[in-house]
Amino acid sequence: MTDIGLETNELNTDQSGEGSSSGSMDSVAEAVKAKAAVKGRKKFKRHVTDIIINIFASFNNTVITITDTKGNTLSWATAGGCGFRGSRKSTPFAGQVATAKALQKAKDLYGAETAEIKVFGPGPGRDASVRVIRDYVMVTMISDVTGIPHNGCRPEKQRRV
Repeated sequence: MTDIGLETNELNTDQSGEGSSSGSMDSVAEAVKAKAAVKGRKKFKRHVTDIIINIFASFNNTVITITDTKGNTLSWATAGGCGFRGSRKSTPFAGQVATAKALQKAKDLYGAETAEIKVFGPGPGRDASVRVIRDYVMVTMISDVTGIPHNGCRPEKQRRV
């Protein structure tokens, strides 16, 4: 408040009494607008056209993470977070709903247009999730990044009967 008061006093002395009341009101309004402009800057909205959709489909849940090409997360959703509990969480429909929720958010906030899909895991939500993506964005590539064991764990000993 003291800053605005000083500016109006300076303006009143410069105008030498002619219309000092209307001039001071204008200067106060300008000072308030200037302060508001500094405080209330508009947040820059990022526009991302190319996205990567990571689908993690386990036997119990489906997790969808949408990132930009650098790997920064834009949006995510899970079947459990969409309201599915227990055995319904591990269904293809739950995977569809989670994918649609994450994609809608990415499309609304960032303007996603083309997508690269990476599918991980053997769960029931993987194929259903890929089918839903075609309704929202144009798919450029689908890849399965599920790990394959190269002669992994030691097998159990032979059963003797």
